[in-house]
Amino acid sequence: MADTGRRRISILGSTGSIGVNTLDVVGQLGGRDAYDVVAITGNTNIALLAEQARSCGARIAVTAEESLYPALKDALSGSGVEAAAGQEALIEAASRDADWVMAAIVGTAGLAPTLAAAKRGADIALANKECLVSAGELFVRAVAEGGGRLIPVDSEHSAIFQSLEDDQHHAVERIVLTASGGPFRTWTRDQMANVTADIARAHPNWSMGLKISIGSASMFNKALEMIEAKHLFDMRPDQIEVIVHPQSIIHSMVGYTDGSVLAQLGCPDMRTAIGYALTYPNRPRLNVERLDFAKLARLDFEAPDEVRFPALRLARTALERGGVQGAVMNAAEEMTFHAFCAGRIGFLAMADVVEQVMDAMADHTAAVAMDDVFAADAEARRRADHVIAQKEMAA
Repeated sequence: MADTGRRRISILGSTGSIGVNTLDVVGQLGGRDAYDVVAITGNTNIALLAEQARSCGARIAVTAEESLYPALKDALSGSGVEAAAGQEALIEAASRDADWVMAAIVGTAGLAPTLAAAKRGADIALANKECLVSAGELFVRAVAEGGGRLIPVDSEHSAIFQSLEDDQHHAVERIVLTASGGPFRTWTRDQMANVTADIARAHPNWSMGLKISIGSASMFNKALEMIEAKHLFDMRPDQIEVIVHPQSIIHSMVGYTDGSVLAQLGCPDMRTAIGYALTYPNRPRLNVERLDFAKLARLDFEAPDEVRFPALRLARTALERGGVQGAVMNAAEEMTFHAFCAGRIGFLAMADVVEQVMDAMADHTAAVAMDDVFAADAEARRRADHVIAQKEMAA
């Protein structure tokens, strides 16, 4: 195919909130005149996936659900967009010749496709936490060996990435991840005991998918970000802090040895971090809300309560143990998320299940290869399912 001068991009997870916002940013920055969309992938929302593919002129659209291939092919009929389905098709699409890949498939399902893109040498805009939580050292090595760049998209990690001064890693004293505190920031454990998924999904500041919203409510999302930050920025566990900041205006901070603290601020809008990742090291002109400091008036901070939100304590345990504990924690958390949404366990039981699985697998070995990660993931899911079933029987 002839070189058109357009930047070649792929969006893994285009139908989720990050994917939708990515396509909005692409549209703001020139759309099809500036970007050649190599591939987009989604899960079960075939109507949206097909609409996106037609609109952005994607070469291929892939659904993760093999059974939905006929529906996708029919929806794309006459468009010239290739249709495909299944896990192997996801990996093949991720391996195509994109310069930049948005990795926004939620959960461990995004690990193999994102790894394929990294090995091919694409710049990875990382919105999938599990790549680093489950396989941090292996994934960072794959990106380096592939020759691409790893650019974080989570608002917190993007903020740290933007606040790190060139060639000053030696002078970094700490990184501070901010957390909104979620909808239950001021609730007691007794109040949280009866929370349902519908209640937990209502984030006070951000518009996000169900998995991230509930992760924010339990603070498991922040816990996974702590592990992710260790691998992204090569930090010791004791250099990673979390502070609750209800307004979600300061997205994270970097503290230096001279006492200076650099922070990145902005209105809660994922398009800012996405735009920065897409145009890095330049800054795009985006149609997003600007901060009005006079109206803002105040910024509040408070220490996180690891008794009411034990996920943060579990993250520190995983960081201290190392090895495959990140993969174990992530797999068990995914299982508890699905069990909670299905009404099988209560909100507070999620952390208890994860802790039991982590303790049971505390002596597991380091991840030498990706097979070690997948094996730990599978074993953690098996153990978590057993603990969840026990809790159901006892309820």
